[in-house]
Amino acid sequence: MSGNVDPDDNYQDTALRPYVLTRGRARPTRNTIEVDTLLLATRPDVPLPPSASRQERALVTMCAGLLSVIEAAARLSLPVSVVRVLASDLVDSGHLTARAGSPSDSGPPSPELLHEVLNGLRAL
Repeated sequence: MSGNVDPDDNYQDTALRPYVLTRGRARPTRNTIEVDTLLLATRPDVPLPPSASRQERALVTMCAGLLSVIEAAARLSLPVSVVRVLASDLVDSGHLTARAGSPSDSGPPSPELLHEVLNGLRAL
């Protein structure tokens, strides 16, 4: 058997891969990063360190526009828990900004909005 790897050999990842990608961590350093957290690249012109993984580089690139953690996980074909850890590291290093994904922090809806929703429901 030669040392060359055949790209068509149906290689499948093992459970070790997420552990390696997160450097052994199971939780992000920031508890605020959830599946609906929106990520945005803060300074795409600033290069990542040479130690950054291919997945971290891809995450920064795809976050040129707002992207949720769950969408990033789907695009990277990685578990959400892994993407949460990677995103947290990139926020800590200043490469990504995290924003709450749900509008719950903005307070209750205005009476005008509730009235419009009610009228829309009545029109159904």
